[in-house]
Amino acid sequence: MLRIGVDLGGTKIEIIALAQDGRELLRRRVATPKENYGEILDAVAALVRDAEAELGDRGTVGIGTPGSISRATGLLRGSNSVCLNGKPIRADLEALLEREVRITNDANCFALSEATDGAGEGADVVFGAILGTGVGAGIAVRGVVLEGPNAIAGEWGHNPLPWPRDDERPGPACFCGRYGCIETFVSGPGLEHDHLHATDDTLKSHTIVARAEMGDPACEATFARYEDRLARALAHVINLLDPDVIVLGGGMSNVERLYRTLPTLWEPRVFSDRVDTRLVRHRHGDSSGVRGAAWLWGR
Repeated sequence: MLRIGVDLGGTKIEIIALAQDGRELLRRRVATPKENYGEILDAVAALVRDAEAELGDRGTVGIGTPGSISRATGLLRGSNSVCLNGKPIRADLEALLEREVRITNDANCFALSEATDGAGEGADVVFGAILGTGVGAGIAVRGVVLEGPNAIAGEWGHNPLPWPRDDERPGPACFCGRYGCIETFVSGPGLEHDHLHATDDTLKSHTIVARAEMGDPACEATFARYEDRLARALAHVINLLDPDVIVLGGGMSNVERLYRTLPTLWEPRVFSDRVDTRLVRHRHGDSSGVRGAAWLWGR
């Protein structure tokens, strides 16, 4: 039987079909219909049916999407494709595909993918942190996604920045309605906002990183603040979860120096005489979400 995964994003829908041993058999991508719930469901169903017809086999279906299914209502919440919010997406897709469908947050899929056959393979507890336009995370324990009774396990980005300095209070406003969330400091836009606040210079995150590497004093100072804040945020994760591996994904995960500096910076904040948690870069990159969706049914 195939393992079919679908990554349902705001701009594209991607499908992958894996063999039992993890070999990729098929991959397709289509544009996400613009804010039309029925068309989005039809597009997902068509991708699954076409994949099964091409490969001549039936598959389990797992789906990763921004947001999560409310345990109270069974409806999707928190998706950036707002037409999906408040809809019974799992029930509707199960009716279309005539089988059980497993759905979870895309950050959970990232963590599961990297725990199954990625950078965290073989580890008992994997924390997968996505550092991009936003900040999200997922947790995989012995190859199974940890969701929790509220389906919010891993919502690390909407906790306050740990050990804040006076000049970090109350912190930038977050879309969640609070101030000083981790996301507002260690996302790509958070880095850009901090540099603008410190220098009155508008630069993109990749430019700040590149100039810091070349020795630009202002950009180096901005990135050093970023590293310190990210190290504090990850030290909190280690103190709470004590994961074997932390896998970074998203655009900021491609900054090589983070893997050298963060373990040194987080060590004084971790409540232990030694820190054995490994910090690693993703193995599957942009493919982790769709691969993790396929692995929602196990290996």
